[in-house]
Amino acid sequence: MVPTPAIARMNCKPGFHVGHQGQQGFRPSVRGIRATRWLAILLLASWVTLSWLLTGCAASRSQGPPLTGDILVDGPRAIAEGPARDRVLWQYRTAAAALRQGRFDLARTLLDEALLTLQGIHGPNPEARRARSLFRPESVKPFIGEPYERSMAYIYRGILYWRDGELDNARACFRSAQFEDSDAEQRTYAGDWVLPDFLEALATAKLGGDPSDALRRAQTNVRGATLPPLDPSVNVLVFLEFGPGPLKYAAGEHGEQLRFRTAPSPVKSARLQVAGLTVTAAPVDDVNFQATTRGGRVMDHILGNKAVFKDTADTVGDAAILGGAVLAVAGQGRKSAADEAGAALVLAGLASKLLAAATMPQADTRAWDNLPQFLSFVQLRLPPGDHTAVVEFLGPNAQPLSDRTKTIHFRVPAGGRDVVLFVSDTSTTPQHQ
Repeated sequence: MVPTPAIARMNCKPGFHVGHQGQQGFRPSVRGIRATRWLAILLLASWVTLSWLLTGCAASRSQGPPLTGDILVDGPRAIAEGPARDRVLWQYRTAAAALRQGRFDLARTLLDEALLTLQGIHGPNPEARRARSLFRPESVKPFIGEPYERSMAYIYRGILYWRDGELDNARACFRSAQFEDSDAEQRTYAGDWVLPDFLEALATAKLGGDPSDALRRAQTNVRGATLPPLDPSVNVLVFLEFGPGPLKYAAGEHGEQLRFRTAPSPVKSARLQVAGLTVTAAPVDDVNFQATTRGGRVMDHILGNKAVFKDTADTVGDAAILGGAVLAVAGQGRKSAADEAGAALVLAGLASKLLAAATMPQADTRAWDNLPQFLSFVQLRLPPGDHTAVVEFLGPNAQPLSDRTKTIHFRVPAGGRDVVLFVSDTSTTPQHQ
């Protein structure tokens, strides 16, 4: 009998094989091979999915056309060529700039288009629905703005309607401005603009209605200023705005908290001189105050849930990967289900980590960034004819800031509609209205 080689008599353990040169090597069990294959498949799927999500995020942050620095050039170009989700944002910005340059027809058209979108966006909109998903950044939704931004769009449009002699439409816009501010969590800050309520009262009085309710709300909300008496016979309204408005930034561990950055205004009030009259106008509304006391909105809570989900999924993933690794080590080399259970836990942990990585709770920091801080107005009764108004914007010591003085030439018609002047501390001068 031929002696059996010693190597042939070796008691080979499961999971090992004998090489051609008598060397031992590791051979995964069938269960191990299956687990490894599923691990490879999941890792590949995870990589593809994460890459797709990151690509989608990069696309959602894609920039529009290059900017020149001239808003009346950049705005129309961004509206026509930029991302559709930013169209309303650029319509807002460009309309405000057009108002300050006396281009009222352009401002009217842009605000009409923006408000048409705003009124329809609360319906079934695919982008807005996608933004509410845990896995889509809020910035992919069509921009309509925070409550204070939407209110300002209606205030500007109401001023333009009044300028065109359409008092009923102007009044509707001022009511809408307050409605947009009515969803605050703290009722103290709901619908607390002053100018829209006072102008609603004045328009109602001019139209022969009862202005008492709107006037009462305006008098209740006014802070740091004295409202003039309601006089339906006034024929000149001067709307004034000044100071830098609020900007947005993201806070919180995942950028899920929307916060506002405000800057002190160098202008504290305005002084109007016309037809031998001098009137000082203090602010009646503070846009920064409206932004920072806006209360809650639905998306705030969704973003909060996104942040909680992201943290939970990440923690669960860590625990599953650790537990799976322990089980895999404990079951290595045995004919048991421990190695498969460990592999399954690792796979589940990786999936949970992937979900955490894909969850995007970042707040939307796109902002109507050329809003003013303060709003004020003056009402006058002037005789028919040509007039020149000089508006000085005053600093903290009530001295005029020389580089901000504005001159406006206008005509009061005999028995015609009211004259409406719009003056910003950034307006071009002189203006002819």
